Amino acid sequence: MNITTIVNEAFHGKSPRELMDCPLTALSGVGEKEAKALQDAFGVTTVGQLARLEVVANAVALNMMAGAGGQPQGEAAKETLLDEAVEMTFPASDPISVDSGITRIEVAPDKVDAARDHQGADAIAAHNEEALGKPCVGTESKQPGSA
Repeated sequence: MNITTIVNEAFHGKSPRELMDCPLTALSGVGEKEAKALQDAFGVTTVGQLARLEVVANAVALNMMAGAGGQPQGEAAKETLLDEAVEMTFPASDPISVDSGITRIEVAPDKVDAARDHQGADAIAAHNEEALGKPCVGTESKQPGSA
């Protein structure tokens, strides 16, 4: 957020710390009438006093909980699923991958016995054939007992 968009032009160039001691009229959108109403209602006269009001803190907290612009429930669900997928792919809780930057462990090709069905493809094809009652694509030529 750009500070020049939230304070009136007369207060541009001041640091955030300096702005805490400025009158409420330093805030963009707060004129003398609004400043007087805030003073009458809450007894505040400076930006810092307004910022420290419990009611303001509660409103800001609710706004943060609601998400940017009140994110629709479907969008929140998609974001949660995406976050979980990323965590499963790159687990932040895995100290080895976090410390060393390892994101995936693979076996070297020369260490894999490619002659055996190490991923169970034959069993999956057999299960699918049984479920469908017909040979699966790519398995028609295989007969029980053939190599």
